[in-house]
Order: sequence, then structure tokens, then C-alpha cells
Amino acid sequence: MSPLAWIALTSLAAWLWLLLGQGFFWRTDQRLPRRTAPAHWPSVVIVVPARDEAGVLPESLPSLLRQTYPGRAAVVLVDDGSTDGTGELARKLGEQCEGLPLTVTSPGDPEPGWTGKLWALRHGIALARTLGPDYLLLTDADIAHEPDSLRELVAAAKTNDLDLVSQMARLRVATGWERLVVPAFVYFFAQLYPFRWVNREPARATAAAGGCVLLRTAAAERAGIPESVRCAVIDDVAVARAVRRSGGRVWLGLAERVDSIRPYPRLVDLWRMVSRSAYSQLRYSPLLLAGTVAGLAVVYLAPPVAVYAAAGPGVPGSAVAGWAGLVAWAVMAGTYVPMLRYYRQTLWLAPLLPFTALLYLLMTVDSAVRHRRGRGAAWKGRTCPRPEAAPDR
Repeated sequence: MSPLAWIALTSLAAWLWLLLGQGFFWRTDQRLPRRTAPAHWPSVVIVVPARDEAGVLPESLPSLLRQTYPGRAAVVLVDDGSTDGTGELARKLGEQCEGLPLTVTSPGDPEPGWTGKLWALRHGIALARTLGPDYLLLTDADIAHEPDSLRELVAAAKTNDLDLVSQMARLRVATGWERLVVPAFVYFFAQLYPFRWVNREPARATAAAGGCVLLRTAAAERAGIPESVRCAVIDDVAVARAVRRSGGRVWLGLAERVDSIRPYPRLVDLWRMVSRSAYSQLRYSPLLLAGTVAGLAVVYLAPPVAVYAAAGPGVPGSAVAGWAGLVAWAVMAGTYVPMLRYYRQTLWLAPLLPFTALLYLLMTVDSAVRHRRGRGAAWKGRTCPRPEAAPDR
């Protein structure tokens, strides 16, 4: 057989294994677990780090202030050095919205060794602890919550004795590029951290989605959060690992009533979102980068290439390569369908997954180049230096 045939067969074998052996990552049925209303509703403080979020705050912040939570709750918004009036706008919204009490504070510039968001969380969590809450809800400023979101999160945590409950917010999908790239982002995340593996005990994977993390205060103190993860770029996964490492129970699933409203209308916006942290996910390792690029090429790009080669004349072994590539491509597209349905997108996007994977491959390489040039993890005018020893496991 030709080398192309062997590559296509390898891709097919990889997809059959991913289909059955990677925690059924492609299924989208991991939603909030069973829950009942507790006899006593614990107290909660919602901590929102915000940097230059004036564009989304009028929709997201009122959704938090208007939570219909039966227990005692409050909101702390940490203005992380914004230059667009985020803090002033938050105070104005707090005055206009009847609901949970709001405190707006600012920590100043991050100290050395801290990423910006975690520095803001440090300040917000410290302020929240003065109120003595049983739980902390860590949520991003671009996340909008349905009125019963907090109640459902707390009920799930109490019913199942969970220390960390995290929901992957449904990201905004409105433009053509968002439709092409965003569902695949969650699909790849679930492939890397299968939700079933995260949620079972003993766990085979540990992760969280930073946009919505309900954290038991006692568990945060045991895990030393946020100090123990202060230099982590992918802070949500680092927080989940710290909680589990300290003996806590972690749950992760897809959201039904929590939505990200941040727009990524252009490809360049999505590119920056992915490339700022992709290389840190690979632990800044050129070897892991090379392996990832090779793996993406074989698993995602080889099937359509093999099918195209089989359609042309005079390629040795093209029949075997073509059939193997076609089946692999079909399995790939089939595993993507549930995520497209979750995002209410046309299923015709499923066969385009190899093209989307090519974009992610290029974003990952660009992330490595940016880090090598000292411009890695840049976000909203702030570049986080590469940590020499970031907490991981």
C-alpha cells in the first residue's frame, strides 16, 4: 500500500478509537446533575473580574443582580484597570437595578507573578470572604445568566456534594466565522477533557470552564485558590486541578441557561482568542507542538486529502486511501453533529470540520510564534509573561 493509504488507515483507526474510547466526548448530554432544593439555602458571593467590559456589561451585570436566589447573595465586580469606564458603568447599573447588592472595587496593577484575571479574582475573593459566604460564583463579565441560574447551580452542588460545579457557557454564534469556529472550540475542548471523565470518581481528566464556576469557599481555602494558581494562563483548568488535588469533587458540563454574549465577528477576533492560550496548553513545549501539529494533520486533514487523491487518476493505493479517508471523514462529521445541534447550527457545517481544524492548527502555531517573540497570552492591552513554573497538576 502507498504511504497515503497507511496514513488514511491510521486516521480511520484514530477516529474509531475517538468514537468509542475517549469518554464519548462527542455527546452533549452532560448537563447539570439531578438536584433538589436544600432545606437551607447557603450564602453566595458572585465575583466578576472585568477589564474594559463596558460594551457587554449592560446585558450581563443586570442578569446577575436580578438572580432569584432564595438565600443571601451579593455581587462583587472587580474593575481590573479598565480604560473604558467599566467601573463607573457598573456602579450606575447597580443603582438602576433592583436586586442583589453590588460592590465595585479595583485592585490596581497586578503584582509580579500574577496574571491579570487571577489578580482581580484574588482581590474579589478576599473582599467576598469578609462577607462569610458558603460558596463563591466566579463568572466572567461577558456571561449572561438566566434568573434561576444561581439557584440551579447551588442546588446541584448541594444535592451531589460537589465542591466545584462549572458550566461551559453557550458561546455567541451569529456571524459566519462564529458558526464555523465557535462550536468546534467547545468540541475540541470536550475532546481534550471529556466531560464524563471529569465527572466520574476516580476521575481520568480534570477541567472547568472559567465563565461559570461555583466553588465552595472551604474548598477554595483548602486548595489555596487563587494563590496556588496565580501564574496560570488557563486559569479555569488550573483551579479545577487545585480543587481536586486537595480532595474536592469537581463537575463540568454544558450550560442551558448561561450564555456568553461577547462577539467575535471577525476571524482575527477568534484567532486572538484561541492563540493567546494555545501554546500554554502545550506547556510551551516545542516537542508537544510538533506532536499536536502532526496529530491534527493525520486525524483531521488526511481524510479529505485521501478522498481527493482517490478521485484523481494514477495515484498508487488511492482506492484503499479513498475508502479509508471517506469512512474516517464520515465518523469525524458524525461526532460533530451533536455539538452543532447544541448550538442550533446547520448540519452542513459538519463536513467542514477538517477546514476548521486547519484553522486551529495555524492558530496553535501562531500562538507558539507569539510566545517565542514575547507577545504570548496578550489580552486587552496586557501581555502575561511566560511563567517558569506554572502550577499544573
